[in-house]
Amino acid sequence: MASASTNDIEFRSVTKNYGPVTAVKDINLNVPKGAFLALLGPSGCGKTTCLRMIGGFEQPSEGTVLIDGREMNGVPAYRRPVNMVFQHYALFPHFNVEQNVAYGLKQMRPRIAAADIDRRVAEALEMVRLGGFAKRRIHEMSGGQQQRVALARALVNRPSVLLLDEPLAALDKKLRSAMQIELQTLQRDLGITFVLVTHDQEEALSMADIVCVMSAGRIRQLGAPQEVYDHPADLFVADFVGKTNCIEAKMEADGATLRLADGSAIPAVKRVATDEAIVAIRPEAIRLSRERTAHGASFQGVVTHRIFLGSSAEYAVNVPGLGDFLVTADRSTMNDNDLVAPGEAVFLGFDPAAVHVFPASTA
Repeated sequence: MASASTNDIEFRSVTKNYGPVTAVKDINLNVPKGAFLALLGPSGCGKTTCLRMIGGFEQPSEGTVLIDGREMNGVPAYRRPVNMVFQHYALFPHFNVEQNVAYGLKQMRPRIAAADIDRRVAEALEMVRLGGFAKRRIHEMSGGQQQRVALARALVNRPSVLLLDEPLAALDKKLRSAMQIELQTLQRDLGITFVLVTHDQEEALSMADIVCVMSAGRIRQLGAPQEVYDHPADLFVADFVGKTNCIEAKMEADGATLRLADGSAIPAVKRVATDEAIVAIRPEAIRLSRERTAHGASFQGVVTHRIFLGSSAEYAVNVPGLGDFLVTADRSTMNDNDLVAPGEAVFLGFDPAAVHVFPASTA
């Protein structure tokens, strides 16, 4: 039965209660073998609870958790084919690198021969590019190196599933970006299932091949990163994943026109079931210029702030009657003379096809 499963992890109508509080409500989730899944959402959304139920640190109140087709309800953490890398790594400070990585192997029963332990530890350290660090003390390691020690310790037991509980949160931005690439490469090389918990949308989109957006204990959208970003299932996903501008609007009776708060109108590419709607548009989908554009929707406003980001610039633009817009301009399409200063009058243009429309009641 287990070998017939094409999924490494399955949640079947899983609910988790902590007394009167429901942390996870009726979750159904299938994670294919060898996938890199990111559980993404704000604090308290239930993502860590899901991770802990996979790892065996929590048991579901209702429903079933399966790993490789086998029911895991009631199976303790140490009996599951999973391992976890914690946010703060949980390394033993009194052990050196080699001893930390070998610790789990030495607890296994029946016992593993010392020569086999040494070989597997060496292989795990080579896997994370720490081959020459076996005798190094933990306090002598950088943050990125400690993170790789924690990875080696988790991988040395050859788990079917590796659980990552915000493992990059303690790293600086540059090191975090480097470790994102390393984790992706490692996951592809090993071919095992990774499950990452994060509240960092950029981390989820850049690393995972499946993103599960959660809110209030439920799954709001599950799909490939590009799908989740380009085609958000609802207003929560559109607002949480990436940056977006939200405008109140009313759907005209003809169903073809959206009337905005300032009285202007744009074509309704998508019809919603209610009259009250929210128009959402990504900052990078808006064109900023000093002259009115001839095509698409156009608004006039004043730049209130400019944030220079090197490869791009972000502008806050106030449009009378509509409020503040965030606009991202890619510097590859402009020169220094095109940078707009705060206080300048500008026009904002966008293609109505780039707009997402959601019922206001789902805000």
